[in-house]
Amino acid sequence: MLIDLSAGYKYIDKRKRALSRLLPLTKQAGVDSVGELVTLQKIKPFNHLHVSEQEALPLTETSFFRDIYPFEALKKVVLPLLLKKRRSSQTLNIWCAACSSGQEPYSIALLLRQYFPIFSTWKLRLIASDISEEMLSRARAARYSQLEVSRGLPPTFLKRYFHPVGEEWQLNDDIREMVEFQQIDLTDEWLPLPSMDIIFMRNVLIYFDVPTKKAILEKVRGVLQPDGYLFLGIAETTVALDSLFKMVKFDKAVCYRLRG
Repeated sequence: MLIDLSAGYKYIDKRKRALSRLLPLTKQAGVDSVGELVTLQKIKPFNHLHVSEQEALPLTETSFFRDIYPFEALKKVVLPLLLKKRRSSQTLNIWCAACSSGQEPYSIALLLRQYFPIFSTWKLRLIASDISEEMLSRARAARYSQLEVSRGLPPTFLKRYFHPVGEEWQLNDDIREMVEFQQIDLTDEWLPLPSMDIIFMRNVLIYFDVPTKKAILEKVRGVLQPDGYLFLGIAETTVALDSLFKMVKFDKAVCYRLRG
């Protein structure tokens, strides 16, 4: 089993909507009910049906600067430290895994542009990935509704870095171009990635079973710099999953680092 839909329902307010979106997939899978679909999904190897389920379910809840504390940690502690440590190479690599419709990587891009303009002269790679091509298309477009820009985005940022297009808000090209998007399935073989100074892998491990979580964290160790930082979601941890990570707190933010 890779993704437990029954557990995922705990994170969906509108259960009926989720069921209605899964119902068309029952015919594709050759089963008679959503319950049978869930059972089938648990025993089948990861395949196109799992991708279809993820795109059908409204599990892509996100917002700008979601759960603000990790971004405060970046601004106040992590980025200033890396600015000093990487001064000689002037290289900084950041990866946002499971980026959904793009608000998280763009939040980091906005934070970099607003508070650390010096990084614009560095070799900076801000990679964002998702399994869903639908979500990646939305993220690349970087066009958001009034509701989406009103959730977590400071008004000064909206005024400075967005412009209206009809009833929506378009992120300016100079910020969009800071982020490169890739389709990556966290449970499959990853595309070649540079050694990462910062990894945001938030609110995605909760949908995997324990063996899959362990396998993903092992691969994270393979791409994270020895002095890098891993940020997970509020409900996620490496504790009891991977002893080679240690928890580090920055005020109200929690992140994980490799044990020395």
